Amino acid sequence: MNAQFQPTGSAYFIAKEKQTVESRTLSVLVDNEPGVLARVIGLFSGRGYNIESLTVSETEHEEHLSRITIVTRGTPTVLEQIKAQLERIVPVHRVVDLTTIARELGHERPIEREVALVKVAGSGEARLEALRLADSFHAKVSDATVEHFIFEITGKSAKIDQFVAIMKPLGLIEVCRTGIAAMNRGPQGM
Repeated sequence: MNAQFQPTGSAYFIAKEKQTVESRTLSVLVDNEPGVLARVIGLFSGRGYNIESLTVSETEHEEHLSRITIVTRGTPTVLEQIKAQLERIVPVHRVVDLTTIARELGHERPIEREVALVKVAGSGEARLEALRLADSFHAKVSDATVEHFIFEITGKSAKIDQFVAIMKPLGLIEVCRTGIAAMNRGPQGM
């Protein structure tokens, strides 16, 4: 028997993992009640899965339903396990893998956006450069004094990463990000 598939003391065979790690965006529709988010997060932490981004908000007020958007990484097998385990949690109504659906529709990723507030302090040329760059990134000035700006920027995570990197040498003080909100293209709902 091949050494890769020799039985161990476990009921499962050990096989070398050949799948690549990928990022997926999952949308989870849940009852809006106390403890649901803790149960969903507990599933991830209890099994050693990482969450790269997490957003939650009530989306259907009359029915008291919330939408949790989770970005996580893993092999396709692990990601399918995560989805199946999420579906077994009682207050979960539906779990949709937005990344897989986007690929089926011929797109690389679903529509993903994030909002960030970026505080930059400075004066003179650095202040003018921060304003000029913020304008080129379509960032809005949400608050300003003679000592600082707070910019509001919306876009893909990569755009926000780039904006933050550019602001570092200009006096970056603080960054607050919302996490990713995502939706697939087309007329179908979740």
